[in-house]
Amino acid sequence: MANGLLSGLGVVKRKVFVSYHHGNDRAYYDAFINAFSNTYDVIHDNSVERAVNSDNTDYVIRKIRENYITGSSCTIVLCGPQTPWRKFVDWEIKVTLDKQHALIGVNLPTNPLNADNKYTVPDRLCDNIQSGFAVWVDWSTFTQSHEAVRQYIEIAKSKSTQLVDNSRALRQRNG
Repeated sequence: MANGLLSGLGVVKRKVFVSYHHGNDRAYYDAFINAFSNTYDVIHDNSVERAVNSDNTDYVIRKIRENYITGSSCTIVLCGPQTPWRKFVDWEIKVTLDKQHALIGVNLPTNPLNADNKYTVPDRLCDNIQSGFAVWVDWSTFTQSHEAVRQYIEIAKSKSTQLVDNSRALRQRNG
């Protein structure tokens, strides 16, 4: 079952981790789970912040790696207006990149264009969209069907790990 694949009765399910701002974007996470949990083995994190109660950054990152990212094949980052300023989202992206797993940024309908006519995206995710490693897609396009989600995951998994940019310093606090 390497590489995030689970099988049973001939059905193969990719194991994915969904990173998001729990305070603002839980409804989109729930909608994703409701629509796609029969197709994908979604790792339920129930908020890393609450699950891993520690001020030790190295410990928290190790727990994210061991308990949430290891075994998955892809991290899906739900990007709402407050997502870029959440340290745990940054840390989850960092661990995903450390493990060289696929990375998809999903722009939520609640994420407005900024003054530069761009969407607000976590810096580490933006670095990897710009490098060509991460896939960037709108919520409605991504979630239109099981096949659409599958195709985006496969596109993300096909990206060269040489494109990974994980050079940014860790976000130390929520903004």
